[in-house]
Amino acid sequence: MNAKTPLLIIAGPTATGKSAAAAELALRMGGEVISADSMQVYRGMDIGSAKVTEEEMRGVPHHLIDCADPSETWNVVRFKEQAKRAAEDIAARGKLPILCGGTGFYIQALLYDIDFTQMEENTPLRQRLAQMAREHGPEAVHALLAQRDPASAAAIHPNNIKRVIRALEFARESGDSIAAHNAEQREKEPAYNAVFFVLTMDRAALYERIDMRVDLMMEQGLLEEVTKLYKMGIPGDSTAMQGIGYKQIYGHLEGKYSLDEAVRLIKRDTRHFAKRQLTWFRREKGVHWVDVDQFADRNELWDYMQETAQKALGI
Repeated sequence: MNAKTPLLIIAGPTATGKSAAAAELALRMGGEVISADSMQVYRGMDIGSAKVTEEEMRGVPHHLIDCADPSETWNVVRFKEQAKRAAEDIAARGKLPILCGGTGFYIQALLYDIDFTQMEENTPLRQRLAQMAREHGPEAVHALLAQRDPASAAAIHPNNIKRVIRALEFARESGDSIAAHNAEQREKEPAYNAVFFVLTMDRAALYERIDMRVDLMMEQGLLEEVTKLYKMGIPGDSTAMQGIGYKQIYGHLEGKYSLDEAVRLIKRDTRHFAKRQLTWFRREKGVHWVDVDQFADRNELWDYMQETAQKALGI
């Protein structure tokens, strides 16, 4: 049997320093980074997605960034297909694949090589549910999920209408709960020889950092970035516009509330998202939880991650 491809995973909630750690460890360990972020794939969506900059990449090749237009639908199936191809290519060239991001389902899909061929889309059902969300609000569709699949409803935020509809589709097509399916997938043997870090920090400090990051995004031109997409005619219910920051600014541009209220909603929803990210990663097995506050500086943190990764991967 062939040895499994090594994979270094750096995950965690937003604003914990994942991108910096990935670039540093790539330089130290001869790696290339694969982004596991559902928003950084979109071209022209740089500020709101906190997209890693050329300077932050530090010359390290990064994959799955700027690989889709905002008008396209990006999903976990496309991610897994392209991330798997990238990981195999990186390893074939004698480099270390480093998966970095906060989208837990994406990370799970690659790590366990989840087969999505049996999860076909039910387009008529999807269209009916999307129409229901538009007419009656996302809470109405979420209520249907709560009746059909309470476990999945508890794990998926009502505003994440794409995932709510996907869970309802899955329940209808398979007769099973997508939450149960995901739990089953997590019990699978990993497809990679992986070391899995989750960066975290004090909750209050994390929330303060999130608020500061949102203020910085506004200073950098988030309003102008979203206005450009709005004027391009990107629909407000498109996959790209469901991202935190974009969704709330769109609401302001449509006259639903003031800009100050949009900023407040971005901060609130980002904090809630960070909490859900942590909940997701706590369900994973064999994770190295790294409290970044416990290290004197970033170099000490990176030394620890490098030593732990080399030992775990046998390199």
